[in-house]
Amino acid sequence: MQFIDFQNQFSVYSIFSLQDVRKVFSDFSYRQLDRWEKKGYLKKMKRGFYCFGTQDVDQNFLFYAANKIYSPSYVSLEMALKHYGFIPEEIFQITSVGTKKTTNFQISVGNFSYRKIKPSLYFGYRLVEFGQQKILLAEPEKAILDYLYINTKLNTTADFEGMRINVDEFRSQINLDKFQQYLKIFGSKALSKRANTFLTTMQNDNT
Repeated sequence: MQFIDFQNQFSVYSIFSLQDVRKVFSDFSYRQLDRWEKKGYLKKMKRGFYCFGTQDVDQNFLFYAANKIYSPSYVSLEMALKHYGFIPEEIFQITSVGTKKTTNFQISVGNFSYRKIKPSLYFGYRLVEFGQQKILLAEPEKAILDYLYINTKLNTTADFEGMRINVDEFRSQINLDKFQQYLKIFGSKALSKRANTFLTTMQNDNT
């Protein structure tokens, strides 16, 4: 197969897997992908996942990559908090949650971290347009709750002040009714107590 024919077939894909390719070309060999990678036509993301060598690696691409290379998952935790302007720190890895085991990947385009949550907690994400694909990104309320759920040592007002949340952004973006609805789904008294202490801290912050 000529590369130009392959490119025409898969140009709408930002990232594709060998499995994706074999759905179109049933007898396609991974060796051909490796040969094209060596020529610079393709870039290997992770074993079995590729993008075209000309692909722009921007934030949306990295978010989509995070979804694609370890699914089901959605971008959340520190990266989502940074995306919404809640925290000031620069985040140097794409953080996600999903229903598979906790893991990390360091690949050519960046570092990706995944934390495991129960299947019943896999909700509260929005679909963001990315070309002809969609990115799964935590809603602001769920990003906060995922972060508190994972970081169980955050308990006190001092702990939550230490997160350095941008209170103006928090107040403008967080729907408190939705926050409380989502919190009930977690079904954890300990999390509810910590989350409500967090809310009180945000509401009392006059900086």
